[in-house]
Amino acid sequence: MNSAYFLGICFAGLMILGLPLYLVLGFVSLYCFHFLSPSGIITIVTEFNKIVATPAMVALPLFTFAGYILSNTKTPDRVVNLAKAFFGWMPGNLGIVAILTSALFTAFTGATGITIVAIGGLLYPILIRAKYPERFSLGLITTCGSVGLLFAPSLPIIAYGVISMADINSLFLAGVFPGIILIVILSAYSMIAGGREAWATREKITFRQMLGAVNEAKYEIPLPFIILIGIYGGILSASEASAITVVYVLIVEFLIYRDIPLKNLPKVIKESSLLAGAILIIITMGLGVTNFMVEQRVPDLIVEHMSQVIHSKIIFLLVLNIFLLIVGCLMDIFSAIIIVVPLIVPVAVAYGVDPVHLGIIFLTNLEIGYITPPVGLNLFISSFRFQVPLVSIYRRVLPFFILLVFVLMLITYWPDLSLYLVHKYGPVQQASMESILQY
Repeated sequence: MNSAYFLGICFAGLMILGLPLYLVLGFVSLYCFHFLSPSGIITIVTEFNKIVATPAMVALPLFTFAGYILSNTKTPDRVVNLAKAFFGWMPGNLGIVAILTSALFTAFTGATGITIVAIGGLLYPILIRAKYPERFSLGLITTCGSVGLLFAPSLPIIAYGVISMADINSLFLAGVFPGIILIVILSAYSMIAGGREAWATREKITFRQMLGAVNEAKYEIPLPFIILIGIYGGILSASEASAITVVYVLIVEFLIYRDIPLKNLPKVIKESSLLAGAILIIITMGLGVTNFMVEQRVPDLIVEHMSQVIHSKIIFLLVLNIFLLIVGCLMDIFSAIIIVVPLIVPVAVAYGVDPVHLGIIFLTNLEIGYITPPVGLNLFISSFRFQVPLVSIYRRVLPFFILLVFVLMLITYWPDLSLYLVHKYGPVQQASMESILQY
């Protein structure tokens, strides 16, 4: 375990110095393979080539690009109007609209901050004008920033699949029921917590209004169905779906709606490339550290130590959830995937946890981590965007945090909730313990 202690000291020291994460990972991996490993630095180059050649990695920058295009257009307005037209008759309709549109937007962009700024900034004033309680409205908007990470084509799901070697299409299938339950529970709460306003804001929606909203968003409505039917139906792989998405979005937004002038396309490409590039750099640098830990048998040692202390799968999952909630509020989701997944997957497999089920547990934890005090990322974004003290945000998200933890427990201890669709329809290519350790 001396290698693990050394890595921990290096991580802590370099992070304190304020170095970016990819530099920390790169420095540590280079040092470890040069001075501590017999295989040498060539191992890092080999792993870089392996990850870049992975077909699923193509989907990550392409979906990022499509998400950035959508966030720079009037798509959020059209999606909100469409949701209001179909759900305006329900009590708590504005809360439900916020949940659904945020989930859709986060699934496509993979960035919770963009969702809070784009969707939250649009809906928060509407909720306040409709006399929804300010405490409820701000807590809902902050929470909704990460709702949707369990749905295709979520970038964190793709990243988890690449790192854990779990089948990405199976992961997309596994996230359907947990994601739906999460949305249903939050929607039910919005009906209750919205108070009298939740009922007073119900609208009589005419067929003409619904038709008008559909007509306004008629070119964007097919996009989720193209992706979902393509991926869930086994027609398209994640990379093929991402390529089709980019082409479709480019045609719709630049040539049909013309929300963005063509001259702004290079700017959008640059912004999306910065995010995709940062993720890819973190992944490739992180793999160096990951392979060194595997070479030094760190996962094996963790399994051996934990098996001496924890003998029950139920207790292991409880400890895992507590650990991941802490990780989720301290790290961004992609950093957590790169650093933590290679360590916990072999341990979880040793306790009989399915790698696909583990992926949904992992991502749900990190989704909750975004609103976990004291340093959840969405708390800071919401505080800055709406000019509300951070401590006040803590109080506003607490009821939502409790609800999400309840859903997390359902997901954790009811494996079929995640695996039913996978077993029935999915091309299950799950990683075995041996293949994970070899990777």
